[in-house]
Amino acid sequence: MNATIESNPLLDRLPKHLKQFIKPQDYSDYTPISQAVWRYVMRKNVNYLSKVAHSSYLEGLKKTGIEIDHIPSMYGMNRILTEIGWAAVAVDGFIPPNAFMEFQAYNVLVIASDIRQLEHIEYTPAPDIIHEGAGHAPIIANPEYAEYLRRFGEIGCKAISSDKDYQMYEAIRLLSILKEAEDTPQADIDAAEKAVENLQNSMGELSEMAQIRNLHWWTVEYGLIGTLENPKIYGAGLLSSIGESAWCMTDNVKKIPYDISAANQSFDITKLQPQLYVTPNFGYLSLVLEEFANKMALRTGGLSGINKLIHSNALGTIELSTGIQISGIFTTIIEEEGKPVYIQTTGKTALSYREKELVGHGTIKHPKGFGSPIGKLKGINLAIEDMSPRDLSAYSITENHNVTLEFEGDIIVKGEIITGSRNLHGEIILISLRNCTVTHKETILFQPEWGNYDMAIGKKVISAFSGPADVNSFDLISHVPTSKTIKAKHTVERDDLEVLYQTIRMIRQSKDMDASLIPVFEKLKMNHSNDWLLAIEITELLKDRNEPQLLQEVIAYLEKLKEKRPKVAHLIAGGLDLIFDKEKA
Repeated sequence: MNATIESNPLLDRLPKHLKQFIKPQDYSDYTPISQAVWRYVMRKNVNYLSKVAHSSYLEGLKKTGIEIDHIPSMYGMNRILTEIGWAAVAVDGFIPPNAFMEFQAYNVLVIASDIRQLEHIEYTPAPDIIHEGAGHAPIIANPEYAEYLRRFGEIGCKAISSDKDYQMYEAIRLLSILKEAEDTPQADIDAAEKAVENLQNSMGELSEMAQIRNLHWWTVEYGLIGTLENPKIYGAGLLSSIGESAWCMTDNVKKIPYDISAANQSFDITKLQPQLYVTPNFGYLSLVLEEFANKMALRTGGLSGINKLIHSNALGTIELSTGIQISGIFTTIIEEEGKPVYIQTTGKTALSYREKELVGHGTIKHPKGFGSPIGKLKGINLAIEDMSPRDLSAYSITENHNVTLEFEGDIIVKGEIITGSRNLHGEIILISLRNCTVTHKETILFQPEWGNYDMAIGKKVISAFSGPADVNSFDLISHVPTSKTIKAKHTVERDDLEVLYQTIRMIRQSKDMDASLIPVFEKLKMNHSNDWLLAIEITELLKDRNEPQLLQEVIAYLEKLKEKRPKVAHLIAGGLDLIFDKEKA
């Protein structure tokens, strides 16, 4: 099944730093066994989830063009998703949380295009196309939930990380890859698990990103909706796990009313969740999100916001009350009575207004950092941004005048004003000076030999957030993950088994009732006696044929396999129940 490539205009407007994570979906990578895995999971899901999932699920499967018999083509999905205002892209496993959420802000669904192995058919810690395509995609057909997802991305990508968050991301990504890959030495898995555990025990106070990732996990990934007594599934992690979707409905899993406290509830991606949160409706998710956003530095700014950026040791932005935005790596802050009076970045810095870089104030102009006072002038109950032309003239804050500006907190700026820039409201947002000296008490912060001094104007910091104000100000094409997903190995035995799966697939698709199934079954028994799924597929075909003896032989084979492989006995039973209509709610 090779679908024609269909463009989606939403993908065309993605910034370059997000496009670096996109990889082509090579449909030829999906083997006949992969297709059988998809088909088994989807048949189980549609049968079971029709009873326990939110009503949007089955309707969403139809709207998003996801079929039971075929792994979805990204191109086909994009053609259909356009109709509901979304798009989809393929990526390689986990991508950084900020990037993942920023994709959502652009109404783009991120889909890990690999598919789990047959051995991990019930659950995999690694994101795969079953989880993303069959879990996330159907629910976004619900407009209220889709808007929550978009808004979550918009807010989440601005959350400030700690220095250890990215280390944790890399550690979890590696662990998920190793656990999903076949034949990974147990020692390697143990070492990766230990690394995650060590990081979890040394994270300290949860960062904004860690908290909002928790909210994402307990809603988008593992959320329940309705009442505590009768919850329905909407989280993609549950929708895509035939094991956990059943487990979560039992009394073994504690059900908790969803609220903002979920931001502090951590999770383990490698284990069944011991508790889940239940939201009364999708609209309530957005209320909690806004409640959390109101606590973020994005909306509170101030001294704490700048300190969060300093501790993140990563590119971030502060916005002053005039609207001027300073983007860089913040390293120093001088404070006075709980307020910032001077900020300093190190390395490439850019100045922007309303997410657009100010002309002449990109990283070329500020390659080594940027420093500026913040606040009011000392002894004057008036900020520069609030001064009228008469006030500015009275304090010699005009072009070609030498001026001494003493700010609160003992920050003194001396120099000759060259020019200034104003915002759309006519407020001064930037003043440039020559022959300028900036001091804090006895410390020199800037001196004339360094060139002209650009001073940002603002009486307070109203916002602080992760990333640049203008994504075009910085080269962000460098943050791809260090680890790569591991493909299944090709062996003579596996290739032979793939041929048998393909034979059965072709017989089913062609509806050839005369094609003999005996040769395939004999080769299966002789050469692949541990495989169970192919025998299920053969049984399905035999149900509608008049071959009772062969049908009984295959069922007997499966019954013996249950005894031989007790860990997959319930999967075999589940497959047979589907075929013979014995599945119960």
